Amino acid sequence: MTLAATLDRPSKTLRSLRAQGPLVQNITNFVAMDLAANTLLAVGASPAMVHAPQEAAEFATVAGALTVNLGTMDSHWVASAEAAAKAAVAAGRPWVLDPVAVGATGFRRDNAARLLACKPTVVRGNASEIMTLAGLSGAEGKGVDSSVGSDAAVEAAQRLAEQSGAVVVVTGALDHVSDGTRYAFCANSHEMMTRITASGCALTALTGACLAVEPDPLAAALHALAIYGVAAEKAAARARGPGSLRMNLLDELYRLDADDLDLAVRLG
Repeated sequence: MTLAATLDRPSKTLRSLRAQGPLVQNITNFVAMDLAANTLLAVGASPAMVHAPQEAAEFATVAGALTVNLGTMDSHWVASAEAAAKAAVAAGRPWVLDPVAVGATGFRRDNAARLLACKPTVVRGNASEIMTLAGLSGAEGKGVDSSVGSDAAVEAAQRLAEQSGAVVVVTGALDHVSDGTRYAFCANSHEMMTRITASGCALTALTGACLAVEPDPLAAALHALAIYGVAAEKAAARARGPGSLRMNLLDELYRLDADDLDLAVRLG
């Protein structure tokens, strides 16, 4: 299948990120805050880790996009996230739900259900997380890790997209994107990324930034995968292990040439 021109040019989104510097609010977990913030800074966006109940909803109305990550939620953060998501929708701002380890506990499943009802623009997760949200059994994760490959969740992604109205992203060896009608994939990344904690959470933050500058949510999600995946491949080529990969990833996101990006992506 040939991608539409709006989908196969992630360079446009990268240039927009650098030109506009969108403000992205992230209600994310303690482990992810550093890498997520630095990922956004590296591509030219402006991160804000705002989760206090007293300001989360108000901030969501002025940010270009919101991301919500379930990684280390407590009852106060859940209330903040729900209020911020509702405020973002009311203000016409896009937001991303990252249902980290949603199948692990009832608390996480309940939180995810409440947030899914707030109409996220994009849902991004691994195969186990997406299959759990879609109501399918047999793919329970191992903590934050998936127990099945991303290809196993393509049907679940389409089902969840139809149910929720969101663009659904399944990340893994091959990344899949569906809005219930359209489908695309991104084949860029590197296996060593699984050895960096919060690498997926940082991708969620980048997806929020792309949503802030690209009006088509499926294109924004696909371009975030492309930008992150190409940078990961370039970083891995110079890395000696996960520690240097993390450092190189930020450098490559910062240095990434828009024209080279279009040449390096493997989309379909």
